[in-house]
Amino acid sequence: MPENRRTVLRATAAAAAVLLTAAATACSSSGSGSADGKGRTTVRIAYQEIPNADLVVKDRRLLEQALPDADVKWVKFDSGGDVNTAVLAGSVDFGLAGSSPVTKGLAAPLNIPYKVLWVHDLIGENEALVARGGITSVEQLVGKKVATPFGSTSHYSLLAALQAAGVDPAKVNVIDLQPQDALAAWKRGDIDAAYTWTPTLTELEKDGKVLVTSRQLADQGKRTADLGVVTNAFAQAHPEIVTAWLKAEDQAVALAKSDPGQAAASIAKELNLSPADALAQLKQLVLLTAAEQAGPDYLGKPGAPGRLADNLHDAAVFLKGQQKIDAVPDASVFAKALAVEELARVTG
Repeated sequence: MPENRRTVLRATAAAAAVLLTAAATACSSSGSGSADGKGRTTVRIAYQEIPNADLVVKDRRLLEQALPDADVKWVKFDSGGDVNTAVLAGSVDFGLAGSSPVTKGLAAPLNIPYKVLWVHDLIGENEALVARGGITSVEQLVGKKVATPFGSTSHYSLLAALQAAGVDPAKVNVIDLQPQDALAAWKRGDIDAAYTWTPTLTELEKDGKVLVTSRQLADQGKRTADLGVVTNAFAQAHPEIVTAWLKAEDQAVALAKSDPGQAAASIAKELNLSPADALAQLKQLVLLTAAEQAGPDYLGKPGAPGRLADNLHDAAVFLKGQQKIDAVPDASVFAKALAVEELARVTG
């Protein structure tokens, strides 16, 4: 399907970012983070407005408390594709991106030098395909306008849903829109459906019909997740900060499991939601502790990378079939990208 102007501009920006990164690398000895001239390291974190424990870390300033000698800078992004572009530009050190954009990031032509450090959440009912105007099935989307952020987990899930329904994606007018832009287009009546995530999804559900959720697609073998990544350069230069980041995320997950009301209160402030709505959205996600993530189903341990590598490789096979990446990397690429050594420093 033809790419719209916004996508072309984003691709151009990404290409320019690669050149900027190369220039920065040639001029900088550290190649990661930034310093203020007084020996303090600035930790740049790309986050998204997703109701998981990452927002608890941000709101409760867990990382700032753990790193009093560093400056922590949180930068909001609308999608994993935008996070990839920022990493290529050398603008961030840590980032949250869905499993689909991370798969694309580790594949050609991007080949981003980062590793998967954390599973922020397993995506469930918090991402879904919603339609209106009498559309009650995926098959009825032929000839319709469907919005989703290109390169995101929602985009991946939309393609998977169309494939499962036997619908040729070329026969659907798929439009690249970030969640808030999709909501605005929905209110104007410019689109017929959207595959997106909460809190935007909650607004669309008020007058739309859910056709399929990411949890249903996961049950069909198309599992998606929100992942935490760190650049290879930063991980090598600042292992103590990476360890502090992991401990902060694990602490936030522990709070969400033991006292979800308190975690939801933090999420509510970050997303400008009521505590009740934040709690409902939090419950749609599966959060994992560091110990759980060190198990064989996820990141795994040193010498025994987990099945998350297989999931990313399977996603690459699918994306190649949809002509979204140039080639499927060898499975070893994804296994090596799992930050099992870093995680082991926290889990023992």
